[in-house]
Amino acid sequence: MKHTQLTADAAPWRQPAPNQVRLYVWEWPIRISHWVMVLTIVSLSITGYYMHSPYFLAIGHTAYVMGTIRFVHLLSAFAFSFAILLRMVWFFFGNRWVRISQYIPTTRNRWKGMKAIAKFYTFVAWSPVAYIGHNPLAGAAYAVIYLMAIVEILTGFALYSQILGSHLLTVLIGWLPRLIDIQWLREIHFLIMFGFGMFFIHHLYTAILVSIEEHSGLMDSIFSGYKFVPQDHLKKELAEAPETK
Repeated sequence: MKHTQLTADAAPWRQPAPNQVRLYVWEWPIRISHWVMVLTIVSLSITGYYMHSPYFLAIGHTAYVMGTIRFVHLLSAFAFSFAILLRMVWFFFGNRWVRISQYIPTTRNRWKGMKAIAKFYTFVAWSPVAYIGHNPLAGAAYAVIYLMAIVEILTGFALYSQILGSHLLTVLIGWLPRLIDIQWLREIHFLIMFGFGMFFIHHLYTAILVSIEEHSGLMDSIFSGYKFVPQDHLKKELAEAPETK
């Protein structure tokens, strides 16, 4: 019996079903920014909560737990800011499925899609409306999350400027403490962390749910960048919204 050696790309789980195409949707900057955001949000939440309310005590004269926690928090903050900046840039330079039009519902079809997806999420409809990129409701939710991230970055660096005393940082962000009391900035910065936590739980649930219902390889796509898309669906979406640059 003759054996055929399969390459990685020829593995059965990477092959589209009949009438499907394997489409490159999530480009590498999207995947990098996504995973950096995931890791840094976890790190920032753990260290940030400790800075707000220390939950273990240092033992020994040489222990420097709070200093170490602050250092990790700061490094994570810079990495998180980089990830957000990279994602903002790709709103304008990415492919059609990752651009800003996927996040801000400016067309009638996107608004109608939000209503249809809301019915599925609230168990009124049995199956979701399939989208190659983000569905309109998810895109709008991500837009809110990115706005929260910008507020988190601004308030965080405003708080840091009060400690560091850097002239450059004061020039860039020193205007914020003059508009909002520093204690309110601290409270806003702290509360947004819980918003990220609630979004993380919902995001994981809906991603698994839609991946199972659509059979599109959604969960795998955030690693590989590829989704399985029906050919007629792809042709329809390309015809309805031709790509312009």
